[in-house]
Amino acid sequence: MTGGTITAVGGGVGCALLIVLAAVLAATYNRLARLRSAAETSWTQIENQLDRRYALIPDLVDTVQRYAPHERAALEAVVAARGGAMAAAQASGLTRRAEAEGTLTQALGRLLAVAETYPDLRHHQHFVTLQVELSNAEDRAAYAQQAYNTAVQDYNAAFRALPGFRRRDFFRAPGGERGPVHARF
Repeated sequence: MTGGTITAVGGGVGCALLIVLAAVLAATYNRLARLRSAAETSWTQIENQLDRRYALIPDLVDTVQRYAPHERAALEAVVAARGGAMAAAQASGLTRRAEAEGTLTQALGRLLAVAETYPDLRHHQHFVTLQVELSNAEDRAAYAQQAYNTAVQDYNAAFRALPGFRRRDFFRAPGGERGPVHARF
């Protein structure tokens, strides 16, 4: 072998190594992009279910107000908590949003507890339907939250220090909101 042949073989091996390195980097980048997309899609599902819950609350408040107009504090607390949750949805930061959602959940729980003391309201079909729809939206939001957290966990596990990728935060329910939901009818 002559010096020119060795240089040509070395250059070919170097090119092959660069091609393999580029392929590995592209595959890693694509995997992270796919995992990031899965997390973003899962987050959209949470938002859809929370939006559904926000949409049901005015009907629920109106229905309770017809049967229990003097329960103004509970009604106003739900309206204020809904407004806070919707404002937090527009702001950045999962911690603030989770806290606002927790406040809304507590206010709804108090309102439903108040509703329990009114037999006519408890048996009103529209109220019962709203309770079921609200419960279903909350169940779907909890399921979507679980899917989101799994997607974030997968993303963070695959995360590498590549430009444009950062760790994502989990959506955590505040305080006692991590246990099972108990519906009282």
